[in-house]
Amino acid sequence: MKKLTILVALTMLIASCKNESKREIKKEKFPEELGKVFQNHGGIENWRKARTLSFNKGEEAHTVDLKSRKTLINTPNYSMGYNGKEVWLSEKDSGTYKGNPSFYHNLFFYFYAMPFVLADDGIIYSEAKSISFEGKEFPGVKISYEANVGSSPDDNYIIYYNPENYQMEWLAYTVTFRSKKPSDRYNLIRYEEWKASDGFKFPKKITWYQKDENGQPTKPARPATEFTLPLVSKTALKDASFEKPIKE
Repeated sequence: MKKLTILVALTMLIASCKNESKREIKKEKFPEELGKVFQNHGGIENWRKARTLSFNKGEEAHTVDLKSRKTLINTPNYSMGYNGKEVWLSEKDSGTYKGNPSFYHNLFFYFYAMPFVLADDGIIYSEAKSISFEGKEFPGVKISYEANVGSSPDDNYIIYYNPENYQMEWLAYTVTFRSKKPSDRYNLIRYEEWKASDGFKFPKKITWYQKDENGQPTKPARPATEFTLPLVSKTALKDASFEKPIKE
């Protein structure tokens, strides 16, 4: 009877382990190579434990709730954000901000939180041709989205990584926010420098690049965009932090 009890217990344990393994496989559907990129930059499991990310881009102070994707951008002249329902803009002087808040409020969060945002729900992965720069090849992984995912489900990304250490090096992306139509015109960003913070690597500097007729990077298209003051916290901010301020 004792041997039977032990056998039943072992059988249940093995079944439990198999089910857990199946859940993990189902949960982590990204390619092995991309998983290695995540690991190089701090680990996807560590990222999923984080709740709040903040960073500065010039005079802009960006704060994002990593679960709800509520956002807040504060500057000396205006603030904007997403409270989970709508995108809002608050200006000290009317007409200070010239862009489109719906497009801009989370734009640099996606560039800054690379590569981890490429593990979001609703993503489809496929192989991409590598690119070459200064005699080195960078393999690529293409990211597309299932229908009705986010405000621009037709956007595509390609992440290119260093095959020696799996550090992210380049990002190609399309923009369909305005047209709402698929595009094969890719913009290209070089991730030139990384800064270690709170167990993760965050970009210190990114540069948009020109391409030749074969889609290979050639030279910078504009001055580099620089980021400072990265901070990751496991603590969530209050919902009120992302609401439009009430003018007195």
